[in-house]
Order: sequence, then structure tokens, then C-alpha cells
Amino acid sequence: MKIIRMIAGLAFVLGLVVVIFVGIPWYLYNEPMLPLWLEIAVYSVLGGLLVVLLTVAAQRQVGGALGKALPSVETRPRLLLQNSAEVPGREITEILGLVKGHTVFAIWLGRDISALMRLILGGELIEYTEMMGRARQVATERMMTEAEGLGADAVINVRYVTTSVIGTAAELLAYGTAVKLR
Repeated sequence: MKIIRMIAGLAFVLGLVVVIFVGIPWYLYNEPMLPLWLEIAVYSVLGGLLVVLLTVAAQRQVGGALGKALPSVETRPRLLLQNSAEVPGREITEILGLVKGHTVFAIWLGRDISALMRLILGGELIEYTEMMGRARQVATERMMTEAEGLGADAVINVRYVTTSVIGTAAELLAYGTAVKLR
């Protein structure tokens, strides 16, 4: 189902690019009769959109996007990550300072169209859920690498901040305080 949706998204995007950047200028400066290549581009846009809509609807009907948990690909941290100011049972001996990890992620336009169809039909926008999960992993890994560079045993007060950058691109910042433990 994903492959079909990806191919349909690609047909939509390519057809849309041809229609907008080649077809419209050609149509404005030439005869009103549409050539075959422009008709194919228009049908690619419409057909791609229809196939994406149908695959999302079929997946929703089967229950594929309703409550299906994403597989966990997070690995066991090399150092302790806490979202509290203390580490139970351990004493903080030294505060090494602020550490952070940062990334900006976006999804491909074909997946964005798939998410738009899912938005119309309802259900979890798994395309964005997966994107933000990957962004969180990258930002966390970068924060941990910075903490390891300082010789930290743990990062406390870990927080995540998300901001929309442009369109469907999202910025994710992970930050916390690197500490040494006894």
C-alpha cells in the first residue's frame, strides 16, 4: 500500500510541476488546444491525487492508521537521561553545563499529500508522527554526543521544543543540563 501511495504521490508531484511550470506558460502563449503531453500531466495530477486518497481510505478502512503503534527504534542511552532536576539514589557532583541537539525535518511532498488526505478522512497523521519521531531521535543523539564530549554521566532536566519552520518542516530542539554523578 505504501509503494502504491508513493508512486501516486510521485505522479502527482511530477504532473503538477509539468502543468505549472511548462503547461500553463505554453497554454498562455500558444493555441488553446491542449497537446497530449499536457493532458497526460493533468491526468497524472488528478490520478495521483485520487490513488493517494483511495489508498489512505483503504488503509483507514482496514484500521491500519488507527492505533497502530510505531515500532520503537530508540536504543538504550549511553548515559542517563532524566527530565527531573535530580537523579534518584545518586549525587550530582558537578554541573557541566547546558547541552543541546538540534535538527530541522520535513517530509516529501508526496507523503505530505497523503497526510492531507488522511486529515480530510480523519485518523492519525502517521507521516508526521514518523517524521517527528525521527527528528526527536536525531536531536537526542546530538545532545547526548555533546554531553559525552564534556565527560557527563547524565543529562538532567531534558526538554524538547518543537517549532514550525516553513510549511511542513519542523524544528526540534532537545536540551538539558550535563552533570557528573557519584
